[in-house]
Parts: sequence; structure tokens; C-alpha cells
Amino acid sequence: MASSNSRDITVSTAFLLSLTTSFYVAHNIYSINLISHPIPTLALISLVQTPITILLFSLLRQNPQQCSYWKAVLRGVLGLPIGAFLMAFGAIVLGAPIGIQYLEKTIYWSLLMSVFTEDAFELRCRLETMLLLNSEDGSPISGLTQCSDQIDEGLILFYPANFTRFGEFVPAASVYGSSWKDWQRLFANTKPTGSLEYIICIPAHGAIIGAWLGAWPMPLDWERPWQEWPICVSYGAVAGYTVGMVVSMGFVLVLGKRQRHVKND
Repeated sequence: MASSNSRDITVSTAFLLSLTTSFYVAHNIYSINLISHPIPTLALISLVQTPITILLFSLLRQNPQQCSYWKAVLRGVLGLPIGAFLMAFGAIVLGAPIGIQYLEKTIYWSLLMSVFTEDAFELRCRLETMLLLNSEDGSPISGLTQCSDQIDEGLILFYPANFTRFGEFVPAASVYGSSWKDWQRLFANTKPTGSLEYIICIPAHGAIIGAWLGAWPMPLDWERPWQEWPICVSYGAVAGYTVGMVVSMGFVLVLGKRQRHVKND
């Protein structure tokens, strides 16, 4: 168990180092950042984070006797575009700008968020929240047009808890594959039971909350370049993901100490 905790701490540290390296390379080698060049910066971060995430989490796959390493890698690769599509769809439904000038930004942002945070439960929870939020009797409001009307009223912004029941799509796909029981326990019920699940679940919650907080300045009339889509949302997601990863490492350390005490007793 101690070796398992050390392994998970190593994986978390590798993610933090790779994320730091991405920003370092972007700023010091290519002289770009999310404000001045959002598309190439998001592309660079995704290019670095995606293979590291898939390759490392595939090593931590569930039931390695039944699932080969390369099968887990394939699951992660397939999970990337699925998560990106769900994230892009959810962002547009929640008010992300639509237009050809925003398309490339949305694509690269969605790919990054698919690595950071995303799963099928996100789309379901968001849509359920939007449909039920303003119905008088609690019954679903039919029609996407009515759903959009509810979003326009801005009431969804006051329900951040509904944005945190998400998991990391690519890591979870690599580790759990199509194990519905594990996805439901971890993401629908938010009940991680081990060190690996903490480093999957907590950073995802952090990134979603960070992106949600980062979206707040967008409609304000400050006229700052960082208010453009998806700059502040991306900064918020990265900050939340980083904080979540650090917190998850703390949980892993505490869990390891508690398990050692129980074993000694």
C-alpha cells in the first residue's frame, strides 16, 4: 500500500511538472501566452499534457491482468475526443461564444479540458440542472429553447455544486474503461476510496470550479484582453487543477499515514 501511495504521489508530481514545463516552454522559448496567443498556447499545453496523462494513467489501469497496457492507452485516446465534444457542447449551451472566429479556440480549450476535467456525468448533470432549475413543480422543462431561456436568466451561475460532480475523462477512461460501477461511484456519487481515485477526482473538481470562477469576469465591462473567451476560463481551470492536484497529494499522504497506523494497531 505504501508503494501504491508513493506511485500516486509520483504521478501527481509528474503532472505538475509537465504543466509547469508547458508554460515555461510557451513563455521562454516560443514567447507566447494565453493572453497574446491563446490558440498556440492551448495547443502546446494539450500536446504536452495529453500523452503524459494517457501513458501514466494507463500504467495505473484497473485489472491489469485482463486489460493490457496498450488497450488502456487506446481507451484514453478514444476518451479524448469524446470528452472534448462533451465539454464544447456544454460550454456552448452555457453561453460560450459561437462563431467561426471562436471555433479554433473552443476546440483547443475543449481538448485541454478533456484531459483536465470531463465525463459523461458532466453533460447529464448540467442539462438536468438547467431543465429543472426554474420549473415551478420540479418537473423537467421540455425543449432546448426553453432550456436556453433559463440559462439566459443567469440563475445557473448560483449552483456551482452542480459543476463539481465531474471526473477526468481521459484518466478515468484509461483506468476504468467502461466500468459503469466505478464511474458512477466516483463521479456521480463523488466517493473516492483510494489514493488513485483521489488524484483522479479532486483535480477534476478543482479545474471545474476554477473554470467556473474564471468565467465570472467575462461579461464585465472592464475591456481587458484577458476577459476574452477562453482566456480567463483557461487560467481558472489551470489554477484550479493545480490546487486540486496539490490537495489530492495531501489526501494521499494522510491516507497513507492512516493506513500505516491501522496496520500497526
